[in-house]
Amino acid sequence: MDALKLNGLSIAEYLQIEVQTDTKYEFHDGSIYAMAGGTVEHGLICGNVFGELRAELRKNKKKCTVLNSEIKLHIESQNRFLYPDAMVVCGELEKSETEKNSIINPVVIIEVLSKSSASYDRGDKFYYYRQIPSLREYILIDQEKVLVELFKREGKLWHIKRIEGLSHLLEIENLGVQIPLSIVYEGVLAS
Repeated sequence: MDALKLNGLSIAEYLQIEVQTDTKYEFHDGSIYAMAGGTVEHGLICGNVFGELRAELRKNKKKCTVLNSEIKLHIESQNRFLYPDAMVVCGELEKSETEKNSIINPVVIIEVLSKSSASYDRGDKFYYYRQIPSLREYILIDQEKVLVELFKREGKLWHIKRIEGLSHLLEIENLGVQIPLSIVYEGVLAS
């Protein structure tokens, strides 16, 4: 995450900067950070996951909405606005009262890891996400090897499951969806 390192900004100032510059920034309690562009592999994985999730949810007639990284997530308790790679909201989309173009109630969040973001996605970002009452599953997808880490909330605890190999399935229990890793990594890695 590269910093534009402006400190002490209000949320209104942050939102105005995004509109004026037509650039996505994460907002962290008064500081903003420009969102870096992704790799081709990152884009392919995001597209594969988004498409498959949407198709499976429709097929199963689930009243859930899949959102891509164009949609902002507001974590009010942490004074943060973030752009996850993908989110799923089941039921009504709840928008932030502070910023109508951001949501507050994902049940699943997915991040595709890069070398520069992996420690942030596993560390501070996961801490922020854990503060979201609706969140049930957090999924990290490695873009350099076939490896998915699935964090699932059970009560106050989070359990982790590691999935490796193209012959395995990513099971998102709260959605009742199974996605073959061969589809997640389609076009990305040689099998």
